[in-house]
Amino acid sequence: MIFHPLPLAGAFLIEPEPIRDQRGFFARTVCRKEFAEHGLNAEFVQQSLSWNEQQGTLRGMHYQVQERKEAKLVRVAAGSIYDVLLDLRDQESTYLQWYSVELSAINRMHIYIPPGVAHGFLTLSDHCEVIYQMTAFYDPTAARGVRWDDPVFGIEWPQAVDLLMSAQDKSWPLWVRES
Repeated sequence: MIFHPLPLAGAFLIEPEPIRDQRGFFARTVCRKEFAEHGLNAEFVQQSLSWNEQQGTLRGMHYQVQERKEAKLVRVAAGSIYDVLLDLRDQESTYLQWYSVELSAINRMHIYIPPGVAHGFLTLSDHCEVIYQMTAFYDPTAARGVRWDDPVFGIEWPQAVDLLMSAQDKSWPLWVRES
């Protein structure tokens, strides 16, 4: 695996290194030893799947608080997404900054999202399947979100009209720092 550090501290784009032969290829996607060498937690306790029927589906921006803060490893098994990370860690120099990347079944990239960083994505194609691995169990009492279009963050989405979103994601409040 090749670990590409991103502008947000502790976030990485992870590129599989395929070993090819006449059958296709084989590539590791998680190795605790290699993750640890980059200061990353690979103790994933939960894995989830997000299936999205149509292009223009937006999910996010989600995170968990307190002792339920989680790191996530995200990849796309089908289709493509515009993936967005938003740094909500007030102790980091990148506080309130965001980063985006296209993840797809074709490029096979993974993104590692550190605890305290919100995550969301917009589907760029129909029939997108997104796989998440998390280092903490989902806890609805610790689940939080921020608005995808909050002017404080200024996230630039490739499509901003006719989005398919959940009622919850539409109703997240504008940003107010938690104490």
